[in-house]
This record gives sequence, structure tokens and C-alpha cells, in this order.
Amino acid sequence: MKKLNLKYGCNPNQLPASIYMKDGGNLPLMVLNGRPGYINFLDALNSWQLVKELKKATGLPAAASFKHVSPAGAAVASPLDDKMKKVYHLEGCELSPLASAYARARGADRMSSFGDFVALSDFCDESTAQVLKHEVSDGVIAPGYTDEALAILKTKKKGNYNIIQIDPAYVPAEMETKEVFGITFEQRRNQDPITEDCLRNIPTKNKELPPEAKRDLLIALITLKYTQSNSVCYVKDGQTIGVGAGQQSRVHCTRLAGDKADKWWLRQSPKALSLPFKPDLPKPVRDNTIDVYLSDDADDVLADGIWQTLFTEKPEPMTREERKAWIAGNTGVSLGSDAFFPFGDNIERAHRSGVQYVAQAGGSIRDAQVIETADKYGIVMCMTGRRLFHH
Repeated sequence: MKKLNLKYGCNPNQLPASIYMKDGGNLPLMVLNGRPGYINFLDALNSWQLVKELKKATGLPAAASFKHVSPAGAAVASPLDDKMKKVYHLEGCELSPLASAYARARGADRMSSFGDFVALSDFCDESTAQVLKHEVSDGVIAPGYTDEALAILKTKKKGNYNIIQIDPAYVPAEMETKEVFGITFEQRRNQDPITEDCLRNIPTKNKELPPEAKRDLLIALITLKYTQSNSVCYVKDGQTIGVGAGQQSRVHCTRLAGDKADKWWLRQSPKALSLPFKPDLPKPVRDNTIDVYLSDDADDVLADGIWQTLFTEKPEPMTREERKAWIAGNTGVSLGSDAFFPFGDNIERAHRSGVQYVAQAGGSIRDAQVIETADKYGIVMCMTGRRLFHH
């Protein structure tokens, strides 16, 4: 197909809308189900690049959960134990490697992933489709689908779920263009690979970088490459646990992503795991309730007349002191930044969320202060020498 008409543009009033190849060639993708819109394709094509690069860098199946052209979560395949299956509402499920990658990507920030667009590095199998079947999602892009997976996905959204198949061999032209206000911009695509070579320059006193940290730092950097800037990304156990995107101040990115990482960790606390939800409560309601329960607004879900609609019995609140103590138990977290840290305050905030490994571009006039702050906490910091802005 040379041209595909879209449901509408960024907004319903922006019609007509379409996608096509400037050289007049065929599109490297097919819509197998549904009718994707403009933003759906922006999410699909950005997220596909992310998972394709993650798979190449790690050798593992990868998945991403995208919202508004930035990842809410990204991950590579790694088994989930029973505790994490409960955290992600997957008790008793047998997960393929690809399904585990999506479960982790979706579970990174379940509030933000509501209504996501999904990218899968490998053929979508039945196990992954079963996980997707029970999530609120707008669509999926993958290099292919098994017959069983396709049949399952076609039942979503009353048969209107967006399913896109992309040619995994497609390579775009080296130069890319975009139009803004009728003016054409042109640049070389950001196609330089992110590999362990980016992690060789370690100016901190602590230079010990275990294999798991290298993997997680690569995941952070590749995720940032497809995240609206400014952006900062926290990663643990092969998955993002907090992405801060599109903030004007870098420390605000670090705080936003750190707060998400803290929430991800708090969801694993005994009190969060033992919340006595009513058995028929939908997943999104449970996720929203957990989010509020773990915040200073917990009284909103524990008030008389409200908790009775959510729980079989009134749960014990989690105090601010208990939350702080639990967060302090998170360790081994990796942090990536799409540009240099201008001040040490970013490292101070990151340390409070268990960060022990950092990859950032370097090049600030205050690099020495940032390194000194990292040394204060024994943090390993890599200077990549590479900015990863994405707009």
C-alpha cells in the first residue's frame, strides 16, 4: 500500500489525514485490524524503533508501552516471580519471554500505561496476547502475530483494536525531514548505536559496573532516545521503573521519574500487596486506588462510604514514615539522562530512590560538582559524551 488514510490527525477536526512514503514507494507496514489515527502511528513507529534497538543491544525480546509519543515503560524479557505477578495483576499466569517483557513494561507505570500503544520486538505469541487481552490498550505493533494471538487481539475493543504489522527488515533513509508551520526541517537520523562503549568513561571513584547495571543503563539510554526531552529514566531488573519526559527543568524530570520509581517500589510493600480488594473490581480501579493509597491523599480512599465500595474490609493506612522507610530499601537502581546534569541536586534526588549507577552525557561546567555528589554516595557514574534529545 502506498498511502493509508487515517481516522483523523492529532485531533478529530484535523482532516484529511494520511501516511505515505515521500518517494512514492509502498509503506513498510500493514494494518491487520482497526483504524489507527495520527497519534497511534506516532506512538507505533517511535515505540517500534525503541524495542528493535533494545533487542539488538541486549539480545532479549523487548516490549514498550507508549503514551503520547513517550514510553510509559519499556523492558526486556525476564521471568516474574509470584510476588511480581501479583503486583502486575498476573497471578497464576504462565508467561512467555515476550509476555514477561510486556508485563514489565506495562507494570512500570500502570497509571500512565492506561490506554497505551504497545510495541513488541518479536512475533506476538498467544501468551503475550492473553496479557494484552485484559489490559486497556489502543493498539499494538509487531513484526508478526501467530494465528492464535491475532484471533485473541481481534476480540479487543469490540473488534476495533488497532493491530499493525511492520516489516522488520525496513530501514529508513539516512536523512529525515519534518514540517513545522510550513517550513521543512532536515537532519540525519539519530542512528548511532548505543552499546557498552558508551559506558567506558567512568570519572567517579567507584568504577565497579556489574553486568546487570550495564544492561539496565543501556535500557535507560535507549529508552531516553525515544522519549520527549528533557528526560530521565530509572531502570531496575531489566525494566524501566520511572520515566520523566518533556520537562523544561532536568531536576523536575529527575523528581518526576523518581516519584514514579518510588511508587513502583511501594506497590511491592506488604501493605500494598495485602489490600483487601473486592474480587470483581476492574484492574484500572485497583491501580488508581493503589496509587492514591500510597500517597498523602490516602484518606480519599479510606473515608467512610468510599472504602466500602473498594474493599471487603477497611485497610490499615500506610504512614508517611512507613513509606519513607520502605523506599529506603530500594537499591541497585540505574539512572540515565538524555543530557548532562547541570547540578548535583539531580544526584541527591536520585540517591533517595536507590540509584547506584548513572549514565549521563557530561559536558556541564559543573561536572566536577556532579561527580563529587556521586562520590559522596559511592555512585558509579558514566559520562557517555552523547546527547539523546528527541522532539
